[in-house]
Amino acid sequence: MPAAAWATLAIAAVIIALTAVALIRVIGHLMAIKGTLGAVVGGVEVIAHRTRTVPASVDYVNAELKPVRDFCEAV
Repeated sequence: MPAAAWATLAIAAVIIALTAVALIRVIGHLMAIKGTLGAVVGGVEVIAHRTRTVPASVDYVNAELKPVRDFCEAV
């Protein structure tokens, strides 16, 4: 094989190796982001639970105030 062919193969091997290393680094970064996004989703769920709308709590509050309402109606 001529020297130009060997040079082409060597250059191609270097390019492929560098691309593989870059893709492995991208995979590592994406795995780190996946962990961070899991924490963010958990935080958003906590915020959504703490800021839920009033109608979700109204039934509980009405049940707790029923004795007071019954007393007031009796007076």
